[in-house]
Amino acid sequence: MKQTILYILLLILSLSGTAQTKDLNFFLEQAEKNSPLLNNLKNDTKIIHLNLKNIKRILFSPKVSFETNVLFAPIISHDNNRNQFQPVSEGTNNYSGYDFAYTDGGQYQTYFSVNQALFKGKYYKDFAKQTDIFSRLNENKINIGKHETEQLVRYQYLLCLRSKKQAEIAMSLLKQMQESLKIMKILVKNAVYKQSDLMLLQIENQNYNFQYKTYLSDYKSNISDLKLLCGTDEEITDIQYIELTIKPDTIIRSQFVKKYELDSLQINTEQTIFEQKYKPQINLYADAGMKSVYIPTYKRFGISAGINLSWNIYDGNQRKIEKEKTLVKQQSINFEKQNFIIRNKLSKKKYTEQIDALNEKITITEQQLNMYNQLFDVYKLKLSQGQVSIMDLKNLMKDISSKKQENLALKSEKQIIINLYNYQIF
Repeated sequence: MKQTILYILLLILSLSGTAQTKDLNFFLEQAEKNSPLLNNLKNDTKIIHLNLKNIKRILFSPKVSFETNVLFAPIISHDNNRNQFQPVSEGTNNYSGYDFAYTDGGQYQTYFSVNQALFKGKYYKDFAKQTDIFSRLNENKINIGKHETEQLVRYQYLLCLRSKKQAEIAMSLLKQMQESLKIMKILVKNAVYKQSDLMLLQIENQNYNFQYKTYLSDYKSNISDLKLLCGTDEEITDIQYIELTIKPDTIIRSQFVKKYELDSLQINTEQTIFEQKYKPQINLYADAGMKSVYIPTYKRFGISAGINLSWNIYDGNQRKIEKEKTLVKQQSINFEKQNFIIRNKLSKKKYTEQIDALNEKITITEQQLNMYNQLFDVYKLKLSQGQVSIMDLKNLMKDISSKKQENLALKSEKQIIINLYNYQIF
């Protein structure tokens, strides 16, 4: 008997507040910190701004390059019936080798060149606007990714709470059975009940003990899954209770709707940048060094400068086709946005109706539990007087256990649906 009581106390302590407990916020913070997806998205934001810096360098910084080129094209002269090797032609008429028109005797080049694009301020503004939209889009992805992660963590947390509560219900019934066994042993000694009655309760006590261990194992397994989801290896033996409530509707400020609006802005900006190719492109260039077609000398060092203008006049109406593509993309986004708003509204209505139905069922089961508890008090009194059938007591405790688990299942389902509802209104 003492060993049994000690065992029960140890089981109670395994779910007590003295253990290493964590709340929902702890797991949400861990999931956000350890999420590879969120980490990549945050790094993408940095890359977006670095790309803009790179574009600024391309548009406004001169391109400086160094080039050297040596082309050696010797010939064999046959003038005056003599074969003579000439590294560079000396004016021969009869020879073997490349045509002079192709080589001019050779090429010897070593020079620096500078190329600078002009009037690129408008171009940069367009790219800066695109970067801002990319940054906002990525921030939106981060917010949605975080929201989806939180929804998954809350769901798993609710599963943990359900298995924890199931274990606690089993423990409370196990304690009631222990009290009934104490009374039964005394009554068996006084010949009020038979030894077989005591054995029947002892078997039922083992069943409750087995049930408790099963729920406790499920609880520990769900905790492990929660830790895996959040990427934490901290030692956790218990979690705190939460009660989710329905959040106010925010469809106007919804991050999901905002995504479609940003996608639309991105498409417009891409069209604007695409049309830059149809504007005049002006470049200033200069070089300095040595360029020669004969063996170079210091006299062949020089400089040159110029300006280049290019303008795309006609390319087969690609500009018109691109505008049509942009219009189609915008229509697709608007359709998806309106479709999302309708589905979102229907989903929230569905969840609200489910929550109302569950509230009614929860009220009924709680009323039944109150009646069951009153009946159990009567049975305990009759048990002490030897006026109740052991089978009736056993069946009553089973009914109470079943009703408590049913009530818990309804409450857990309600919390899960509230979690889904709150996900929709983000």
